[in-house]
Amino acid sequence: MTLKAPELLLPAGSLDKMRAAYDFGADAVYAGQPRYSLRARNNEFRLEQIAQGIEEAHARGKKFFVTSNLIAHNDKVRTYLRDIEPVIDCKPDAFIMADPGLIMMVKEKWPETEIHLSVQANTTNYATVKFWQKAGVSRIILSRELSLDEIEKIRQECPDMELEVFVHGALCIAYSGRCLLSGYFNRRDPNQGTCTNACRWEYKTHDAAVDPNTGEALATGMDKGFNFEQAREEADSQFTSTCGSGARHPKADQVYLIEEVGRPGELMPIMEDEHGTYIMNSKDLRAVEHVERLVKIGVDSLKIEGRTKSLYYVARTAQVYRRAIDDAVAGRPFNPHLITELEGLANRGYTGGLLERRPANDYQNYETGNSVLQRAHFVGEVRGYENGMAEVETKNRFQVGDTLEIIHPQGNRQVKLETMFNLDGAPVQVAQGSPVRVRIPLEGPVEGALIARLL
Repeated sequence: MTLKAPELLLPAGSLDKMRAAYDFGADAVYAGQPRYSLRARNNEFRLEQIAQGIEEAHARGKKFFVTSNLIAHNDKVRTYLRDIEPVIDCKPDAFIMADPGLIMMVKEKWPETEIHLSVQANTTNYATVKFWQKAGVSRIILSRELSLDEIEKIRQECPDMELEVFVHGALCIAYSGRCLLSGYFNRRDPNQGTCTNACRWEYKTHDAAVDPNTGEALATGMDKGFNFEQAREEADSQFTSTCGSGARHPKADQVYLIEEVGRPGELMPIMEDEHGTYIMNSKDLRAVEHVERLVKIGVDSLKIEGRTKSLYYVARTAQVYRRAIDDAVAGRPFNPHLITELEGLANRGYTGGLLERRPANDYQNYETGNSVLQRAHFVGEVRGYENGMAEVETKNRFQVGDTLEIIHPQGNRQVKLETMFNLDGAPVQVAQGSPVRVRIPLEGPVEGALIARLL
């Protein structure tokens, strides 16, 4: 059986990241206008950059998708067609959209425009795929909440519809990004592109009880004149929620107050029932080991999340997943070293997510909300090369004696750093972080290479 290679789709938060994605194996990138995509922050793409990106992509025989996937309020509906028209004139290969009303408006005015349905639309079954197909959508980005078997069933039921699946990147605790935590804690709406990742903050919990007179949740001991134990008993007698046996769970409807470490003294109420507190910190998705199955299923595009991630992240993920796709199409067995290479990226721990059914605690990282370096640390970019010496713009600290990984589209290699010089030619032992420039001896293809320090 001849297998079709799926498109490898990478995020582009800037033109430099777009170029790196293409250099390291991407077939397409996606970028978005800040006002109408869910990456309003850390997004360098304005109309000028979108036009330039599309021109460069097409000159390289690559594709460029524009993300326009917010769930719009009336004010943005009012301005949408006006603002999207000059982007359409740039001729991107498709728009990634989620709002049914905006999709309808675009298809009515520009019926030939390709629309890819965003993961924000939460497509989880083949009937929904068929609905959107009738509405003129050409590709469905399937919900992250699907298993491999469910994806295969959708492929079987919808053989003539393009399907796209996320294979790497951050996971959200809500259905494909429909989360209200950031809006609740910070008044910054995730569905308008301003998520603060409140689910990943570090919290402390405080016991609390509800004042039956006001309904306010108060920390135990805050009001010496209030009998919290009596209030709990009175509240308990009013609730009838049960667990599977029919008996009321001892923790059902318990009220707690949480305190974010960066804002001491601000206590925010949460409820805990038999399922937990719902303040979670998901591990990162890594599905490189499932690429072969997805290729055999016939998925059309494999997508990597991370428009706010670094140039190093874009290059490393593009390179690794390119190899995984090429191996799968050629019939070669999965190379476990690809998993090791992904450990070179800072991560919150990896999970296959809901592609594979595992216990619920496998999806969560209970130890830290920050990404942790496991194998390597991105330390520099090669900006020039002459007479066997590479000029490196440093991003993080490294020093003589370190083992460096040179990451290049033609292949990676490791070198032991024996000597290093500043731009005046004087020897130095340590390269501090950005924006220092140093020269180091390197052989082979290095122009445009990224450098990581192995831990």
